[in-house]
Amino acid sequence: MEALLVSTGVVALAEMGDKTQLLAFILAARFKKPLPIILGIFVATIVNHGLAGALGGWITSAVSPEILRWVLGLSFIAMAIWTLIPDKIEEEETTIAGKFGVFGATLITFFLAEMGDKTQIATVAMAAHYSAPAIGAHFTTLLMVVIGTTLGMMIANVPAVFIGDKLADRIPMRLVHTIAACIFAALGVATLLGAGSDLGF
Repeated sequence: MEALLVSTGVVALAEMGDKTQLLAFILAARFKKPLPIILGIFVATIVNHGLAGALGGWITSAVSPEILRWVLGLSFIAMAIWTLIPDKIEEEETTIAGKFGVFGATLITFFLAEMGDKTQIATVAMAAHYSAPAIGAHFTTLLMVVIGTTLGMMIANVPAVFIGDKLADRIPMRLVHTIAACIFAALGVATLLGAGSDLGF
């Protein structure tokens, strides 16, 4: 349950002002069809974060616990710094739409925009952090992380689709990014201090 709640909260905060949220604003303004946009975001996020969660799970089995602790701790601290840097949407990510329809355009642009994005990297790190050694617990934990990060993406992006840029002007993005950065930093420090020792690292 902790994996689900932390993953949801951290990604929802990290996604505020992120380039994929900016993409949601742009797609909503361009197409004015919220339901296929939301469905495209949902499917793209599940596929993207499912792959990221699987990678995070694989890392726990491939890397020694001591090295994993340092990699994860430093990754979370790097995520804290990255969260404080504002994102800009690349224009080419909004021009794929032509022949794929609203759903297809959203699916493709969101999947591509999310590749290597901070929320995808956060999904890899959290999946590795919360993975337990037992296979049943391992799968369940990975599933909770992916559900949580997907839910966090939807919490941040569904309002963006419905409300568009009117909402962006009223949210104190700097404060939201600072809170997300503090959470990532706390996770990093806790990991470096051995908070995951019960999980083997």
